[in-house]
Amino acid sequence: QVQLVESGGGLVQAGGSLRLSCAASGRTFSTYAMAWFRQAPGKEREFVAAIAWSGGGAYYTDSVKGRFTISRDNAKNTVYLEMNSLKPEDTAVYHCAADRVLRLTAAEYSYWGQGTQVTVSS
Repeated sequence: QVQLVESGGGLVQAGGSLRLSCAASGRTFSTYAMAWFRQAPGKEREFVAAIAWSGGGAYYTDSVKGRFTISRDNAKNTVYLEMNSLKPEDTAVYHCAADRVLRLTAAEYSYWGQGTQVTVSS
């Protein structure tokens, strides 16, 4: 069982930066692949980024490549999403997710956090 708690969201102007954190409970965090998804009002939850349990492999959706960076600290049971050059279209609730296998679709993740709101003003 893994419990996830996100933090770091907020209101930022376009072009600004935010760093999201996702703290995980459980002694087996280092064995889980982690991912970030986001959901804007009226839209489906979409994949943003994912990272392998070792931190050695990272994947991004095209719209955030070069702007967002996913990383993890297994000693702290935490995964991060560094977001730079933010755009109004990045506005959404951001959720972290965990599963034994790295996947790119929301339906395949077993554990979810409650989410943190990111709002980017123009």
